[in-house]
Amino acid sequence: MAVSKLAASVAVRKQRVLSRREIEGLIAEGQHIIIYDGKVLKTDAWLEFHPGGEKAIKHMVGRDATDEINALHSQETCQRMLSFQIGRIENRWTNFVPPIQGGQFRPYSQDDSESDDSSPPRSRTPSIIFDEAIDEKTGLRRRPSTATSTSSSPSTLPADRKSGPRPLFLDARTQQEIAADLAKYPPVDNASQDAIVQKYRELYRRLEAAGLFQCNYSAYLIESCRYTLFAALSYIFLRLGWYGTSAFFLGCLWHQLVFTVHDSAHIGITHNYHFDTVLAILIADFIGGLSAGWWKRSHNVHHIVTNSAEHDPDIQHLPFFAVSHKFFTNIRSTYYDRVLHFDAASRFLLKFQHYLYYVILAFARFNLYRLSWEYLLKRQAPRKGPAWWHYWLEVTGQVVFWYWFGYRLLYLSIPDWGNRILFLLVSHVTTSPLHVQITLSHFSMSTADLGVRESFPQKMLRTTMDVDCPAWLDFFHGGLQFQAVHHLFPRLPRHNLRAAQQYVKEFCKETGIPYTIFTFVDGNKDVVSHLGEIAKQVRMMEECTKSMTKEGMISYN
Repeated sequence: MAVSKLAASVAVRKQRVLSRREIEGLIAEGQHIIIYDGKVLKTDAWLEFHPGGEKAIKHMVGRDATDEINALHSQETCQRMLSFQIGRIENRWTNFVPPIQGGQFRPYSQDDSESDDSSPPRSRTPSIIFDEAIDEKTGLRRRPSTATSTSSSPSTLPADRKSGPRPLFLDARTQQEIAADLAKYPPVDNASQDAIVQKYRELYRRLEAAGLFQCNYSAYLIESCRYTLFAALSYIFLRLGWYGTSAFFLGCLWHQLVFTVHDSAHIGITHNYHFDTVLAILIADFIGGLSAGWWKRSHNVHHIVTNSAEHDPDIQHLPFFAVSHKFFTNIRSTYYDRVLHFDAASRFLLKFQHYLYYVILAFARFNLYRLSWEYLLKRQAPRKGPAWWHYWLEVTGQVVFWYWFGYRLLYLSIPDWGNRILFLLVSHVTTSPLHVQITLSHFSMSTADLGVRESFPQKMLRTTMDVDCPAWLDFFHGGLQFQAVHHLFPRLPRHNLRAAQQYVKEFCKETGIPYTIFTFVDGNKDVVSHLGEIAKQVRMMEECTKSMTKEGMISYN
């Protein structure tokens, strides 16, 4: 009897309609409230258990995360999420800016007027570049009056969130980029974005009906043959003493294996969480020396806040690269929880970033080792829940990797330090096309923030591009040439992305969202040109600063 009463009480609680002000008040209390399919989820208890890390959840607080959740999770996982339901909403939800992005929230009182519910979101981000809002009539960005703004301006942010002094032209540049995107893409009003979301969900059902979410396992048989060939060739040439050639084929093996890690970490092979995750760890950690858990934590955030200078770790590469003028100030990374300093090293290296692009990416794998060990040493992996033991499997994998690669191969199998260094460099540089492929899809795309009204599918297509290549080259690109399609449907098996691309092109025509696609060569030209433009801006800013300093003029706020 008591159990049935408790179940009935829980059922009643889940069906309670929560007002916008009540939800705002819960978030103001520090609770992690997310809207999913009209249901209000309180996810606090899941933060330390979430296999994809707590950051991904925090970026969805106060938002309707229906499309993001469905894109990144299996139906089984989505059903389990309903255990966190504390109520539901009525009518359309207008997003807040999450606290992690700077959103400000008001405590709730029973005396609060419910008339606030229909008003535009008061909690919005105080931009690291400047505090700005969307004009309700024009859809363009404008600066709010300090008398009416309910969000903190940069001058009132906590000390660790403040940006450094910024030249005034950065504000104008930000506005230009926003205006250009608003002119190029569909309006960010509710009606336009709701229509896009509806068509996106219809597209999802079409892909399901076409069987494109079913993995083509025969394709992995071919993949396995390729992996075996590269491993065998590396071993044969190692025994023959052709160390550079052996290193090249080991690099080819690593390059190809990463594509399967990407598939399995997205639960895109068997769609079974534990099987796919363990497969990713066995390949990434044991064979490649890279942490699959780090990748999952970082990559999930990347899929949610793609190309956001303050939030997306995949474009935060100071002092070596800056893909936006927003990095010309000391902005705080919400992923790394530290300030990205635009220091002397940045000001020097960024002026030559378009020349150094391929040189730096040739050694990018070494940075992945650093990020992997930072993740493991800081114990950023979930310590509880279904994924608690993955950490220890990864630590074991790292020990095994450095034993076979560092000790057995480099130290014991190669007789002298000259050939050891040669082997190390050749094997790692051979993987560099992978890093070019990854950056190619995002570095030259928009980093503008169009606000909380922009839908998930439009943001993904605005910040991501595809690479056009013949089908016989798909093995070389490993599915990463279909990044726009992949960002819309992250769990779609890699070998079905080419077929899904046609559906996405039709979707873009119907919705009016530009679909960006370049050949591999043209894509490289576009990225290098974009990096060159940013480098030019760095030089111009430096010259202007020197000139105005010499004349006693100050161009900072």
